[in-house]
Amino acid sequence: MKRYFKIILSIFLGLIMSCSTEKKQEIPADFKFYTESFADLRIQRYYVPGFEDLSLQQKELVYYLYEAALCGRDIIYDQNYKHNLYVRRSLEAIVNSFTGDRNTEDFQKFMVYVKRVWFSNGIHHHYSNRKILPDFTKEYFKELIVNSDEFQFPLQNGETLDDLINKLNKIIFDPNYDAVKVNQADGVDLIKTSAVNFYEDVTQKEVEDYYKKIVDPNDPHPISYGLNSKMLKKDGKIIERQWTITRMYAPAIEKIVYWLEKAVNVAENDQQKKALQLLIEYYKTGDLKKWDEYNIEWVKDTTSVVDVVNGFIETYNDPLSYRATFESVVSIKDKEATKRIEAISNIAQWFEDNSPLMPQHKKKNVKGVSAKVITSVVESGDCSPSTPIGINLPNSNWIRKEHGSKSVNIGNIVYSYNKFSETSGVLQEFAYSNEEIERDKKYGALADDLHTDMHEVIGHASGQINPGVAEPHQTLKNYYSTLEEARADLVALYYLMDKKLVEIGVMPSLEVGKAAYSDYIRNGLMVQLARVKPGENIEEAHMRNRQLVAMWAFEKGKNENVIEKKKKDGKTYFVVNDFEKLRKLFGELLREIQRIKSEGDYNAGKNLVENYGVKVDKDLHKEVLERYSKLKIAPYAGFIQPKLIPIKKGEKIVDVKIEYPEDFTKQMLEYAKNYSLLNTYN
Repeated sequence: MKRYFKIILSIFLGLIMSCSTEKKQEIPADFKFYTESFADLRIQRYYVPGFEDLSLQQKELVYYLYEAALCGRDIIYDQNYKHNLYVRRSLEAIVNSFTGDRNTEDFQKFMVYVKRVWFSNGIHHHYSNRKILPDFTKEYFKELIVNSDEFQFPLQNGETLDDLINKLNKIIFDPNYDAVKVNQADGVDLIKTSAVNFYEDVTQKEVEDYYKKIVDPNDPHPISYGLNSKMLKKDGKIIERQWTITRMYAPAIEKIVYWLEKAVNVAENDQQKKALQLLIEYYKTGDLKKWDEYNIEWVKDTTSVVDVVNGFIETYNDPLSYRATFESVVSIKDKEATKRIEAISNIAQWFEDNSPLMPQHKKKNVKGVSAKVITSVVESGDCSPSTPIGINLPNSNWIRKEHGSKSVNIGNIVYSYNKFSETSGVLQEFAYSNEEIERDKKYGALADDLHTDMHEVIGHASGQINPGVAEPHQTLKNYYSTLEEARADLVALYYLMDKKLVEIGVMPSLEVGKAAYSDYIRNGLMVQLARVKPGENIEEAHMRNRQLVAMWAFEKGKNENVIEKKKKDGKTYFVVNDFEKLRKLFGELLREIQRIKSEGDYNAGKNLVENYGVKVDKDLHKEVLERYSKLKIAPYAGFIQPKLIPIKKGEKIVDVKIEYPEDFTKQMLEYAKNYSLLNTYN
């Protein structure tokens, strides 16, 4: 009887949510979501509804976590490339002090380059990983430098301006020098050919051999080896420089800890306080067992309104998926929207039991998948300016299995994206029929939300590894991230055409699933190609994942015309003809990718990614670029962050105000002034 009551209640709550989406945002009518575009990038803003409703204690907590987040900003630059801070500070010196004419075309090109570096947290494109090359000349760059304040440049160890110019010319203008941040290509030394600052003077084989010696595949509770360190050689011996309060990145981490300790004093409850104290201890010691302890306690905190992600977390920028970039997201819970995602997490075991996975790869007891929709207050590190729309943590498989995980949908970020896309014209350009367009207009936003919910809550939390098989990033190596994202996407796609989601009240009909399927195929096979330069392959893990899934389904469904490639008015379209058969194909691919992960089948994983996820149809690519360019929109988006301002009486905070800056350049220069905590060489 209880089960049916919950179903009826969920349906009622789902109807409430579907009717109140606009109202709950409480966004001023004149709030500007879009601010500017440059190169292939656009800058947006997001609003923080609910901030003013927080108690003073909660606002103070958010403010301290906000400062801790921004104090880690320099770290991501240095992690992305060892010369990034040197380059960024030189560029900022010019922006701040150049005395020449700023109205010339060359100076505007210079400013575009500067903003691209800010956007990507370094000189390599945030998505393609390739070096960003300037549109101005070396000669003009020298002119900029010599007409700026010499004392603002990061000169050290007796360097002259000529030394700085020569060094920067090689770093910035040479297309072959440190050309790719993260190389995922087959058949090369991934460490030697990647510019990311996680390794120095070591080869891929040396890294792999190092971990083979110390990692026990039978350890039921393995630590995240290498997560918080740089690997290099000293006197011919491999060592790891840990990122702690006393070692590498110490000045930034010291400030992060300073603000986290203040946050402990205003924590909402004992569980949150315990988690924050463990995070501080981890930053102080670098002990990865302490990191695991922190994650376990963080997962247990499901009642706090304020939450934070802070640490070295995602391993996408390590070609071998060991080392993690710094990131932070400070958020407050959206209680109303959370009802949707909770309805999904409450029956996580049902999804696991009814998935198309092999029985031995299913979790018998799904633990603690807590889920919520959050409202981001500030993001930093690898989450800013370009941000995820959903997060599922921790990444440790054994912690997920034994203690559970937290999954979030970042509601106000998604809302900002949706507000922009309403007028972008992409749907009208790449959807084949009016029926497809109208279905997407009616259900597309909900389909996107549910896909993110299912991807994070059920997808990443599903499945298990066979006994004796090492962690997936060790067995699947450079293909791990792509395969894991594909696996989570496929879980979401498989269930978006399941009546169970209608039954629990999170969507009104399977038309939502149809909108999701059409959008995924359209994006995976066509639209996302607008982000790839002519002649290049797909490099980024999420893009590889989407093409892999869409292309595999298209190829495997050809005999039954499940997805049809059509032409109309000289334009190419991909149309889903049979949604149920497509769902079956998604289930088959999910089953295989889970098998690959569970068994550590590197060769099978490699073949899937290389055959379906990497190569681009040149003719189709050319067509997509031409059609997309006519829309005059940038394919990548990032965000200006809200600004928190403490109001004090003496030393006591009596309120915290929130502002919404509109100028990307001003915010970057303000961050440079207030949060440049690291040396240019670390």
